[in-house]
Amino acid sequence: MPGHLIRRLQQIAVAVFQNELSAVGSDFTPVQYAALRTISEHPGLDQASVSAFIAYDRVTIGGVIERLVLKGVIEREISKKDRRARVLTITPKGRDLLERIAPSVSEAQRAMLSGLDEAETAEFIRLLRKAIDASNESGRAPLRRPERPQTASQGAEDAAPSAAKGGGIHQRCQRRRRRTLNKDPE
Repeated sequence: MPGHLIRRLQQIAVAVFQNELSAVGSDFTPVQYAALRTISEHPGLDQASVSAFIAYDRVTIGGVIERLVLKGVIEREISKKDRRARVLTITPKGRDLLERIAPSVSEAQRAMLSGLDEAETAEFIRLLRKAIDASNESGRAPLRRPERPQTASQGAEDAAPSAAKGGGIHQRCQRRRRRTLNKDPE
């Protein structure tokens, strides 16, 4: 079944990633890497934005951010715009780490799909993206792409899939749950 295969591939992907990084002396997890990379590419994000950009649960991301702070690869400061928020920036140590582990991360990505040739890999990734985009809103932590200026030729392909359809799977699931919960027990 697809769910089992996806879970199994996730297990393999995490193991391959951690093996590649441990070979260069890093104990980073895939989620820590994704968060650090996002903070590097978008300095000044808050914790909630990082979780949205990497599709990770907002509650759990707190521990990830805390570990990155303790490792000295990011800094957390009070936002000048909103004193309740903390903005995140990468440190020089974090930049050095990203540069040092980049070859291992690339190798891990290749090794995860080593049983596929180049054309199969491209097709597999295309199909993964298609499946994820179609079901993005049904997850506990939907992916939210960073805001970026759009040109006239962009737009439709960058829009959230559910916005164009007037609601996605997530909304339909919530309506179904409400109907089920509102039924009188027999």
